[in-house]
Amino acid sequence: MIVQDATAASPTPLKADRLVSLDQFRGYTVVGMLLVNYFGGYKVCPQVLKHTHDYCSYADTIMPQFLFAVGFAMRLTFGRRMQSQGGSAAYLRMIRRLLGLVLVSLVVYNVGQRAPTWEKLVEMGIWQVLYEPLKRDWFQTLMHIAVTSLWILPVVHCKPSIRILWMCGSALGHVGLSCWFNFVWLNTAPNGIDGGPFGFLTWSIPAIVGTLACDVFVQPKSQLQLGSAALRSVLVASLMLMGFGYFISCGTRLYDVPTQSVESLKNQKFAPDPVWPSQERIKAKLSDANVSTWLAEPPFVKPPDKELRKWNYWMMSQRSGTLAYLVFSAGFSLVVFLIFFIACDLFELQLAFFKTFGTNALVAYVLHGMVSDAVQPFFPKDSPAWYALIGLAIFFWITWIFVRYLEKQGIYLRV
Repeated sequence: MIVQDATAASPTPLKADRLVSLDQFRGYTVVGMLLVNYFGGYKVCPQVLKHTHDYCSYADTIMPQFLFAVGFAMRLTFGRRMQSQGGSAAYLRMIRRLLGLVLVSLVVYNVGQRAPTWEKLVEMGIWQVLYEPLKRDWFQTLMHIAVTSLWILPVVHCKPSIRILWMCGSALGHVGLSCWFNFVWLNTAPNGIDGGPFGFLTWSIPAIVGTLACDVFVQPKSQLQLGSAALRSVLVASLMLMGFGYFISCGTRLYDVPTQSVESLKNQKFAPDPVWPSQERIKAKLSDANVSTWLAEPPFVKPPDKELRKWNYWMMSQRSGTLAYLVFSAGFSLVVFLIFFIACDLFELQLAFFKTFGTNALVAYVLHGMVSDAVQPFFPKDSPAWYALIGLAIFFWITWIFVRYLEKQGIYLRV
């Protein structure tokens, strides 16, 4: 059902029944996170399950799906609150909840001792004390979700055109900051995580795409049957986003190192013009008639090392929160959700395993680090595949036991 809110610029979706696909999609995303976070450090782990910061691996598709689900849920629930509580109360409640998530983030992502003595702490000064936590330690998944949600909150109830403009403006702002300083800054010690303090600008892309998806999937099921115009439009939109993200990533080919310069530049990680390519670089590329040299490697395929291609903003990079990465990942998240909607809401298929993790995702996230710390000491990083997989299975089993117990008791942690 769609109800027009008096204070909203567009119809706000309201739906009495919970979308099974949303919980299943969220559960799948949590399971993917557990897999890559635990297993990614093992030597036997396939490259595609690891974060390498210079292309989009499977591991890099997980966090955008969290932001997609957050945007979807925000759009779905905010309208209900605006109708039942009024605009001001709904905004205040949402802000309080998100600030609560910020507080949870500060506790979960604890920081090592900043100084051994009081005298040293005073000598460091407040900026030096807070610099590393602000750049790296605190800005991880939960903090990014909280800050991104606060950033898109002013437009979450607006009509699609306003949300899209907000998303595009945020993306352009990120390009500008990256050109100024942010790209190189994030990739120098201490390295940032998941886009750093300004990552919310591009994390807004999957989050706002999630709000747009919500508008489609809250329609009556009679309009969302397999082969319907609505589902076809979602598929087309997802393919266009993935294609556009790949198109943007082709800009990385401007930073291929000429064969004669490989040796002299081998110790240089970044191009001198990593965001806005110089005229000389563009002219050199335009003189190359070989079309294949303009095409970047497709997602999930590792590019050449920095000796052959210097790091630049146009590659897909989760650490840098680059535009190409988030546009592609937003489309990928949309098509994955479409698959879950067809399977779960149209064909009524679901996995209890995904449901357990999907309905208590925050608990699973908080617990999984502690469980990993308890299990991994018994499974060295150079373990053979069979032994590493046993450790992975134990890790999943223990995490599931905790989350399943809370589910059976009806205890859910939501901020």
